[in-house]
Amino acid sequence: MGEDAVFKGRHFDRPVILLCIRWYLANNRSLRNLEEMMAERGISVDYATVHRWTVHYAPLLLVQFNRRNRPVTGKWRVDETHIKVRGQWRYLYRAIDSNGDTVEFWFSERRNLTAAQRFLRKALQRHGRPERIVIDGIQTNREAILSCDTTDRLQDRTRCDLKPIRIRQSAYLNNRIEQDHRAIKRRIRPMLGFKSTTTARVILGGVEMVHMMRKQQAKYACHRPLSLAEQFDRLAA
Repeated sequence: MGEDAVFKGRHFDRPVILLCIRWYLANNRSLRNLEEMMAERGISVDYATVHRWTVHYAPLLLVQFNRRNRPVTGKWRVDETHIKVRGQWRYLYRAIDSNGDTVEFWFSERRNLTAAQRFLRKALQRHGRPERIVIDGIQTNREAILSCDTTDRLQDRTRCDLKPIRIRQSAYLNNRIEQDHRAIKRRIRPMLGFKSTTTARVILGGVEMVHMMRKQQAKYACHRPLSLAEQFDRLAA
């Protein structure tokens, strides 16, 4: 990220900022809890400041993490879960591979064909074509895969005879991704709902990043597991 440029002009040093962001994204603590925890360590930082830091830096850290993310397998499980924003349900589309690694995620105000297509296009653009996708019984997800698969094959310029993406619909086989949703839902529960879709998208991106860090999905974690603190330092270096 470039420490001098990104953290220049901040009243607090980089280690303090990263510590607050990491604690907020990784632990079941509210912003006010973090304010109290920092005060116990002799550091006076307002909870609103921690929130601003998170909104500002989480997307930058996620970009750096994605550049270091290891490849996923060609077998995906796709599903969506609901998140409350200003009292209204919104939807987090997610995919994991056969190893349980996070493939992609997309936060949407609606659960419909357009949202499913945007999510899948993003996943295909970043990771290429999977061999198979497992979904539940929701028909719009199947339609989105067929649509994106057809478009992808028509736009292919390699002149290869690309095989269609195999689709398997089974609620039982998708239990694994539903379990994976719980790690995300568990973290956002103490946040007591988001105030805007924009803020929700940013914070959820940070929470997903930490979830991937815990799975040791980065290339730099291939040889030995790294703590969250070590991974944050690497991304911010």
